[in-house]
Amino acid sequence: MSGRESGRCGSSPSDREGDPDTLEVVPGCEPKNLQGSSPPLHTRDQLYAALDEAFDYRGDVLITRKDGSTIEGYVFDRRRGKTLADSSLRLLPEDGSPRVSIGYEEIAGLAFTGRDMAAGKSWEAWVDHYWAKKAAGETNISRTPEKLE
Repeated sequence: MSGRESGRCGSSPSDREGDPDTLEVVPGCEPKNLQGSSPPLHTRDQLYAALDEAFDYRGDVLITRKDGSTIEGYVFDRRRGKTLADSSLRLLPEDGSPRVSIGYEEIAGLAFTGRDMAAGKSWEAWVDHYWAKKAAGETNISRTPEKLE
């Protein structure tokens, strides 16, 4: 079973081969830039796939319901049942109002509106930060995160 078939990047033995220190991105697992996209939801499979991506996305999405109303926020939970009527997602609205539960059968459209907060060059930023500390003469620089106050 390949990494794509299992739904997890890097899960096949061939993906684990090679030097992990030189692999920045596991082959076949390049990140998608979903911001600004609006996937088609014509079939049940397309809807499931798009809502799985919305759950994995670390930014806000705009959901259009079949009644025409819209809600924008962060998808933090989903429950996938055997049918659309048994499936739902939970969303934290961007306006700060209470959490909302939306059934899959209510969803007519989906758009990835917010910036994926985990996208970008976090490793490169960490390396730049490390070298700045090293250049300033700091020692005992670790890979562990600094304590939050």
